[in-house]
Amino acid sequence: MIIGTGVDITEVSRLKQAVNKWGGSFLNRVFTDKELANAKTHVNFFQHLAGRFAAKEAVFKALGQADLLWKDVQILNDAQGKPYCSILNDKAKNKDIHISISHVKSYAVANAIVAKKS
Repeated sequence: MIIGTGVDITEVSRLKQAVNKWGGSFLNRVFTDKELANAKTHVNFFQHLAGRFAAKEAVFKALGQADLLWKDVQILNDAQGKPYCSILNDKAKNKDIHISISHVKSYAVANAIVAKKS
């Protein structure tokens, strides 16, 4: 049973501007250590982060939980490269979250579907 859906699009340049302006404080407020370590392995660092940013925003919209923080949502990839979402700190019990991310040079887009665990 689907509980919620969300979608977000992020300009890669805006994310890059935020990193250039606020540096590590921005990165460490929005992304987990695992997400940052993973992003550093990608050639297109800012595109990769913009995709994760869009995915987090999509998850926020789909879950609709006011108490959810940036670092409660972790976006990583499985062994085959498929992105997946983990909600940390027990803030989404009994829910499955499905995400998809895509990006081009200037934009990253993501969608999230939240379903009740069967």
